[in-house]
This record gives sequence, C-alpha cells and structure tokens, in this order.
Amino acid sequence: MIKELQLRVLPEETVNEQSLRRIVCRELGEQPEAIYAIRILKRSIDARQRTIFFNLTLRIFINETPDMPEFPTIFYRDVSNAKPVIIVGAGPAGLFAALRLIELGMRPVIVERGKNILARKKDIALINRTHTVNPDSNYCFGEGGAGAFSDGKLFTRSKKKGSIDRILHILCQHGAASSILYDAHPHIGTDKLPRIIENIRNQIIACGGEVHFETCMQHLIIKGNEVTGIETRQGESFLGPVILATGHSARDVYQWLYDRQIPIEAKGIAVGVRLEHPQALIDQIRYHLTGERAKYLPPAEYRFVTRIHDRGVYSFCMCPGGFIVPAATGPRQLVVNGMSPSRRNSPWANAGMVVEIHPDDIYPPLEGAGGGLNALHSYPPSEGAGGGLNAPLSMMHFQAKLEEACWQQGGCSQVAPAQRMTDFVKKKTSPTLPSSSYFPGLRSIPFHYWMPGFITKRLMEGFRWFDRVSRGFLTHEAVMIGVETRTSAPVRILRNNETMQHITCKGLFPCGEGAGYAGGIISAAIDGELCANSVAAIYQ
Repeated sequence: MIKELQLRVLPEETVNEQSLRRIVCRELGEQPEAIYAIRILKRSIDARQRTIFFNLTLRIFINETPDMPEFPTIFYRDVSNAKPVIIVGAGPAGLFAALRLIELGMRPVIVERGKNILARKKDIALINRTHTVNPDSNYCFGEGGAGAFSDGKLFTRSKKKGSIDRILHILCQHGAASSILYDAHPHIGTDKLPRIIENIRNQIIACGGEVHFETCMQHLIIKGNEVTGIETRQGESFLGPVILATGHSARDVYQWLYDRQIPIEAKGIAVGVRLEHPQALIDQIRYHLTGERAKYLPPAEYRFVTRIHDRGVYSFCMCPGGFIVPAATGPRQLVVNGMSPSRRNSPWANAGMVVEIHPDDIYPPLEGAGGGLNALHSYPPSEGAGGGLNAPLSMMHFQAKLEEACWQQGGCSQVAPAQRMTDFVKKKTSPTLPSSSYFPGLRSIPFHYWMPGFITKRLMEGFRWFDRVSRGFLTHEAVMIGVETRTSAPVRILRNNETMQHITCKGLFPCGEGAGYAGGIISAAIDGELCANSVAAIYQ
C-alpha cells in the first residue's frame, strides 16, 4: 500500500530517517517493520512564528517495496552521424540544448570561448589574488556559464512553457543530490556544480557530440537571410543552424549584431550593490532568535521587494552562508556577485540589492559622452525626459560605464568600494568597514557620492522599508559592496515566439539569458530545450 502524508514537524524531528519513521508510524498507526520506505516529495520551512516548523509531504510505502526509481532517467542515443547543430556557449542554455538535441537525434557541436570547468578555476583564483581578469575565462565565461561559480540556486518563478521537474531530474541523473527534487528552494552549491557540469559534457561527447573550448565565435555566416554557421577567431568554420546561447555578458556579440543591423532591442536591467550581513544576524531576524541558530536549522534566507517612485527595489540572488566574488569580464571593470557552497557554512550572508531600470530611464547615446562620474550623473537628465527605446545598446553602455566608474572608485583594481549600510542611508562616509568575505579587499567610498542618484535614492528608501518589515535588517554591521550590474542581459535578441528563430535571420535561434529570454539556471535550461525542439522540428 502507498500513502501520501502531510506533516508539520519540528526541525529536530527531521534530522534523520529513523526519527521521521517514528512520526510516520505514530500518524498512521503502523508498526515500524511495516514501513518499507519513505520518500520526501516536498519540504519547506515555516518561520513565520517563533516556533519553527518543517512542512513535509511524504510518500509512504507500507508492506510494499518501491517499484519505481526516485526520478526518471533519459536514454541518450549515439548521434555521431547525425545532422550537426552549432551551439555557441556552454552555459545551462547551451548544455541543455545539446542534451535535448541528442534525444531528438541531432548532433550538437558546442563552441565555448572559455575554458573547461577545472581550468577555469585557476583563472578565477587569479582574479582574487592578482586582480587579473582573463576576458574569456572568469566568473561569467567558461564551461557552465555564469551559474557554475555563482551558487547553483535552482529556484525559479519562470512561467516558461517547460518542465522544471524535468530539468531537475536531468541534473540528478548527472550527479546532483535528490534533495533538489523536493526542497522549496533547491540549491546545489558552487562546490558541487562543477562535477555535474563535467558529467553533462562527458555525456554529450560519449554520444558523438562535440565540445570545443577556448573557441570564440568571431561572426555568423549569413547567406541571403539565413544563418548557415559560424566562423571562429582562429578562422575555423562550423556549419549548421546556430543556437546562440552566449550569456548575459557577451558584449562583443551584441555589438556585432548591432553593427550588422540584425534586429535587437534594449532591455530593462536591475542595478545596485551586494549587501553583506553576518549570517548569525540574519538567523536571529528571520528565525526570531536571541541566541545561536539550532544545528537542525539551515542558514536563514530572505527575500524583499517593494516599489519606490514607480520602480522595483528588491533583493536578488540571496546567498546564505556565502561569499561575494569579483565577476568582471574584462579590463577597467568592477562587478560583484554572490555564491554559496553546498553546506552554506560561511559566517556571512549576502544578496544583491538592486533597482529596476528601464531603457527610457536613461539617455540613448553614450558614445562620446565622456567617462566616469560625469557621464553617469547625466542619467537620467530630468523627470520624464526622453528614453532610449530606439537605441539598442543604450543599457549595455550604461552598465559598462557604471562598472568602469566602480573600478575607478576602487583604485583601478578589483578592490571594491564599500560603505556601511547605516552610513549610506545617512549619507555619511564610513570611517571603518566590517570584515567581509570579499577576498580582493574593500575601500571605504560613499555610494551616494558617485553612483547615480536615481539608483541610490531608491535604495535608501528601500532599505528603510525592508527594516520596517524585518526589524534589525538596517544595521551598522552590514556592508554594501559595489557594483551589482549583471542581473540580466541589457539586450534582447528578437525572435519569433513560435519558431524560436530570429525575426529576420532563418537558422539563428537566440537562446537563454544572453538573448533576453531567461533568468537563472532553470529558466535558461528550459529555454535551451525549447530552442532544441524548434531546431529539430525545422531542420531534422
């Protein structure tokens, strides 16, 4: 007999299967030997009251052995002699597009400008130690994309027409822990994700696909109005329909498309800072604690959102027990991001705190506007001023100018400008800064002095609001570290919603976060599968 059971239990009652089995026997009136197996279907934390509970949905096998696996697995066929499809980029969109193409009987050929996941780690270490950024191998570029070393969170609110469960099952098939199937906010961890990515790559190659690292697309090959392949920096050609999954930081690709009048448009982004608290303080606020967090509780998370002067102000990519990392992709840039290992056991908690920006919030042209602070303070010129809707690269240029200004404020290195949270709200300079997880170092610089006022003013009001709904959040112990600009792509590459092809170029399938159609690992993976489905339907 199989029964499903919903329980509301104390954290210490979920510490292992033996304690959970006692509760199940009590609830169902069964003897322990009758319970053959317990599977968790859903798990979430309810921390709204002082007594914290876990909400569980369980499947109980009574006098019956489970006759089905914990998750379905996919058989990947040999496609060595099948029609090739070129995939530009080995992030989640590109990798999942490749796996789906193999299922559908087509041969994926991935070209990735960066290095494989292991070699990429060495270049990331150099950013921390020597402040040297390899423009093709960093926290954004390389096998696995921006998500590989940026936490591995799998929670999404995407409404895409695809199966989130299917993506989670594929990750489990390639080595992820089965807990991602039932946790409310599933998370792999930046220490575990590289092995899973490597397993996916090995699966693609074993089936006859190809993966070419340190191979950057120079341009698309276009005949008439059809894309027939790509040419690389080395002069090598790869022929076939192209899935363009280059990620949100491939500014050279956006520039190339714009220069050749291939339709793209500016897209809204969110810009702000990384905010870092002691994890113990977040635990106390969220779990209503006066002392330390119990060992049965995971590090507390938070999510805040409000609207200030008709723009969203919200937390983004919250990393409990995590670290802040330098995420620049080239010279004269300073960008920060957050990550957590699987155990989430660092003494800090961080999150992006960002302000929504629309294309019509800024002047369209930045070419010739001058650099640094003066250019930034021209945004926006006045309330209700004209927008940049007809300037496809306006948001990208604004993003780049802000990152360059941040680099200058940090002393022209990866040392980041920083300010205590309370000093920022009071418009004061921070004479001292707290300890931080940001390895390259911090420099006390007031954000209200150099960041555009239409961002800082909204952040100040947002912080006050977040403190009203979560007392103690606005604190002298928290430090702001800048800047957070790579929340999403600043450009959308226009495509047909039915065929997934570019609106003017047949054979080109803009895909994932870099094309403006996803945000995060799960939605990018789903978009990769959708593009693969369309390629197979048209070209197979």
